[in-house]
Amino acid sequence: MPSILNIAAYRFVAIDDAATLRGPIAARAEAAGLKGTVLVAPEGINLFLAGEPSALRGFLAWLEDDARFAGLAAKESWSEAVPFARLKVKLKREIIAFRREGVDPIGSPAPLVDPPTLKRWLDAGHDDDGRPVVLLDTRNREEVDYGTFDGALTLPIDDFVQLPEALEAERHRLAGATVVSFCTGGIRCEKAAPLLRDLGFGDVRQLEGGILGYFEAVGGAHWQGGCFVFDERVALGPDLSPVGKGGEAA
Repeated sequence: MPSILNIAAYRFVAIDDAATLRGPIAARAEAAGLKGTVLVAPEGINLFLAGEPSALRGFLAWLEDDARFAGLAAKESWSEAVPFARLKVKLKREIIAFRREGVDPIGSPAPLVDPPTLKRWLDAGHDDDGRPVVLLDTRNREEVDYGTFDGALTLPIDDFVQLPEALEAERHRLAGATVVSFCTGGIRCEKAAPLLRDLGFGDVRQLEGGILGYFEAVGGAHWQGGCFVFDERVALGPDLSPVGKGGEAA
């Protein structure tokens, strides 16, 4: 059985002392022997870390002693080796760059759709009100190449900041539909879904926990291929083990 625990977690929360917080987080993670990336910004925290299970869980427990991070939901997967070369703890302006003024995922989030509900809608071919469901992939074209939901609306973008403009050409496909946006772990949709609602794209929601959360909860139903991840494993299948393009075992 693989012995290295990998976690992905984020939280949008006001952090007034981001610059001060960076140092203790870096010291604690380094002492635990962890590798990966932690981003700290005034809008929240974003973590991709790997290490020995008890050390990593101990680090998360320490982090959650801060009330701002209590109950932080971490998505877990396993690997034979640590898929990161080093530890990086960075201070950023945003934990996911979008460069859009007025987007407030803390104070004005979009509604969530949990994975079992989305699967039920996709099984039925409509939502609970009988409206068609459009799955909106907010990831870039390189990520999409590894896999996506059956019939999802994908966009020819190379960077998340390009999404609103690219979607304008597809506005007609969203009319009268319940739009469920999704990304790897949910973080991009925390910004994209509220903005798209404000821009008049209709009933836009976000998949709770993203693709990895969907895999954890319901497996690979209505999914084709793998999910690109940002480490040396490259992509994970619905069982959260490494796969190649098209979903073949790595």
